[in-house]
Amino acid sequence: MSSSTAPAHQAGEPTPGRPATTPGAILVDVELRALIADGAIQGAVDIAPAQVQPASLDLRLGPKAHRVRAGFLPGVIPMEDRLASLSTSALDLGAADGAVLERGLVYLVQLEESLQLPPDLGVRFNPRSSAGRCDIFTRVLCPGHPRFDEAPPGYNGPIWLEISPLSFPVRLRRGDRLCQLRVHRGSPGLTTDELRAVVAETPLVFDGDRPLGVEETRFDNDGGLELNLGLLSRDPAGWRASLHTEVVEFSEEGAHDPDLFWEPVRAPGGRCILAPESFYIFASRERLRVPPHLAAEMLPVDIGIGELRNNYAGFFDNGFGWREDAQGRPEGNGTPAVLEVRAHDVPFLVEDGQVFFRLKFFRASARPEHLYGQDRKGASYQRQDLTLARAFRKPPAE
Repeated sequence: MSSSTAPAHQAGEPTPGRPATTPGAILVDVELRALIADGAIQGAVDIAPAQVQPASLDLRLGPKAHRVRAGFLPGVIPMEDRLASLSTSALDLGAADGAVLERGLVYLVQLEESLQLPPDLGVRFNPRSSAGRCDIFTRVLCPGHPRFDEAPPGYNGPIWLEISPLSFPVRLRRGDRLCQLRVHRGSPGLTTDELRAVVAETPLVFDGDRPLGVEETRFDNDGGLELNLGLLSRDPAGWRASLHTEVVEFSEEGAHDPDLFWEPVRAPGGRCILAPESFYIFASRERLRVPPHLAAEMLPVDIGIGELRNNYAGFFDNGFGWREDAQGRPEGNGTPAVLEVRAHDVPFLVEDGQVFFRLKFFRASARPEHLYGQDRKGASYQRQDLTLARAFRKPPAE
């Protein structure tokens, strides 16, 4: 619903008409739609139903991209003053052909959506999978708040997105969706003991078709699971972004031959060496599933294991990798997680089975009306393996 028609509430007042929620939870689709109707989440143009995911909301680019000389941390200096000192040019994303954002440069775009949050709700942001798999670095700025990728409870204002294509030049248009938000009340993260209880009831991780029980599952001390890189079971074992490619048409599904943008990565003996500052796509050794009452976020492991940046886009909506029979009982063996990886500083050896990321779980306020990938028009990553972004056609079997 557009901001001109949504009945706004005043920041600092409870949000009217919202279903009751469990304390310390991520809000699900029915509640996100209520927040849109109440004006807590507003759009310069109507927010489309397809933007609402089970526990997240896709956000859209606005009409103008500012080329800036450097990224910056949002704070007390008004955004207009920052742009006046740092912007070198502006691109029209609303043009029929959009605009090409060049590799290695930094851009700032005001999003179509804005927030007028009540004091009991906060927001976290993350890149969407298709942006991460195109190696488009993004982070969200909320003016006046001195941290990236979050809006504090009670935040009232616009949302800006910093964009830097790191591997390919990319064509973007107004309305393209590169990031998403999730709304939370309290502290929704599970404790390690709570996560152990979930795994005891229904396995979350599979080794092939074999579910891993509590004794075989690696728990961290923060309500998460430690998971591994999978190289041995795949040929190619991964993909490396090519240099000096053509422009990626971000919004056009299946537009590109992957051979023109990606090089296959082989891992004889389950080992390969990553080149510094190159971008790679790999997949987890384990298969994952996220139950309907939970969501999850992929997080890096301790920096002490090596100079790697991974998992640009790491939020898993409720129902990722989840299937149910006619009686609502879980079935199947889940779906691998795709890993977006960049090595820094020196060549770096990675091996099959190496601990590569953590999966942190969060309680949801309720079961969403629609689980991840359910009734979706177009492609989703629900049945992915070593899957590239939607702009690329599926590589031929080798």
